[in-house]
Amino acid sequence: MAVIQKYGKTYNPDLVCHKDNHLPAKIVPGCHKKWPEHNTSWSRPVARIWTVVLLLGTCLLYCARVAMPICAVSMAEQFGWSKRESGMVLGSFFWGYCFTQVFGGYVSDRVGGEKVLLLSAAAWGSMTAFTPILAHFCSQPILSMTLARFLMGLLQGVHYPSLASLCSQKVVESERGFLMSTVGSGSYLGTLVIGGAGSLMLDLYGWQSVFYVSGLLSVLWAYCMWKYLLKGEGPIITLESLGSSGAQSKLTKRHWLRLLKQPAVCAVIVTHLCTASTFFTLLSWLPTFFKDTFPDAKGWVFNVIPWLVFFSMGVSSVFTLLLCGTTTFPWAVAFVSATMGLTTFSHSGVSVNVQDLAPSCAGALFATLCSCAGVLMVYFSGYLIEATGSWASVFALITTVNLLGLCTFLAFAEARRVDIDSTKVRHHNIHI
Repeated sequence: MAVIQKYGKTYNPDLVCHKDNHLPAKIVPGCHKKWPEHNTSWSRPVARIWTVVLLLGTCLLYCARVAMPICAVSMAEQFGWSKRESGMVLGSFFWGYCFTQVFGGYVSDRVGGEKVLLLSAAAWGSMTAFTPILAHFCSQPILSMTLARFLMGLLQGVHYPSLASLCSQKVVESERGFLMSTVGSGSYLGTLVIGGAGSLMLDLYGWQSVFYVSGLLSVLWAYCMWKYLLKGEGPIITLESLGSSGAQSKLTKRHWLRLLKQPAVCAVIVTHLCTASTFFTLLSWLPTFFKDTFPDAKGWVFNVIPWLVFFSMGVSSVFTLLLCGTTTFPWAVAFVSATMGLTTFSHSGVSVNVQDLAPSCAGALFATLCSCAGVLMVYFSGYLIEATGSWASVFALITTVNLLGLCTFLAFAEARRVDIDSTKVRHHNIHI
């Protein structure tokens, strides 16, 4: 016996748009027939292909992103940067990163996340490849590198909101956790790859080679995605498409305020800010920490081993706290490996929780989570190192922020959908 759910007269189309495939499109409020593709989920074989492609894309995203932290020590020696100046260069990425998060989610919810991913990958891949040229042809490398990292942040800021939007539009609910956790692991895989290959290229061919290789591979990935998955279709984003809500809901300011008043939404925002801030700080400063503390250690060891561990938030804080004390090189590598490995549990939980809470605006909400992460902590960490002369203060700060996110998530997080006002929706069950 089939059960068909119909909405009563109090149904509010501004909050979410549900389309009945058996009804003409013209009688469905808030839906536009011109964007039917957003309502069609991928079949399982197609979803598996996209999962592999997006995993590779996220891997290359982090290869390009981590190129600067890996090369920061060599560049600081060549250009005479202090720790504070290195922190300014490393942190400028996140200043750019926060500006395009919301915009990327907004555009992806309307024109499709795959188009935004394609255009951004081609742009940040090209910027990565041109970074050494900018460093050598500018009289003030500190300024050109700060600007280059800021632009990199602008271009890469749309990646994860686009992924969240694409996943909510194209992937059935039961498959979203698998796709997001698999694609999310690309960040660790990319850091692992660039940590090993990048360290070898750094020693053999100089820091410039790290940027050239990671940038050109990223551009090649974007081309292959356009050629074989999008079948050469032009990723054109028109003003008309930006103004259309497609299959996504058109949330008004009032509805956004109601959404942000939900404790579960606030909890996932705070938790993501904490986890992303600590992750980005470790990502940016760990190569410098090992070079300063263990100058005779091989770069490929501390740039690879911590990222081999694919495993959470509270337990990882224990290992971060252990780094505050005096330790040997093997123990330091072990503590960092445990910290980064256990953090991956937090990533899969928090990322998927966004789509549980608000699938109708997952891209824009995910952007809200990421918008400020890492902006201040990366730069502030450089200031702490210079002011205190010790790395213990940085690891203590990371532990405190991590535990704050953990407590907030445990206290308020839910998996209940909150982008629909349950008091204004009435269901009638019709039995056939």
